[in-house]
Amino acid sequence: MLIAAIMVLVVAGCTNNYQITTGQGGQGVVCIRGSCFQVEIVDTPEERATGLMFMEELAQDRGMLFIFEDDGIHDFWMKNTKIPLDIIWISQDMVVVYISRDTRPCRADPCPSVNPEKIARYVLEVNAGISDSAGIEVGDKATFDLR
Repeated sequence: MLIAAIMVLVVAGCTNNYQITTGQGGQGVVCIRGSCFQVEIVDTPEERATGLMFMEELAQDRGMLFIFEDDGIHDFWMKNTKIPLDIIWISQDMVVVYISRDTRPCRADPCPSVNPEKIARYVLEVNAGISDSAGIEVGDKATFDLR
């Protein structure tokens, strides 16, 4: 019962009433299509360059949210990443604009980039397969509760 109450609070907390202050890092919740993820916020160039490199595992309800100062085409790569990921690009108006599903760790040098060729402000990384199992598609609306 307590767990159910906590889940309701987490889902209810997924609103678009958020405040973003870059350079602060932090944590938050990102929800898409009823699936919510506890995220680490990455919002500086140094943090974005490292991302999920060297992580051995990522819980199914966890992820990393990259916040950019400006809208743009933000390439990502899987250099030194040990786990496959779904990479989800989200526009400033909180719409999923591109998904790179089951993006595999890079074994080549140089490491190729994933280029969405779509304008985005945010990028969410979660475990590979999550976007399929949650039914997340381009056009879905995202909500954030960031601290």
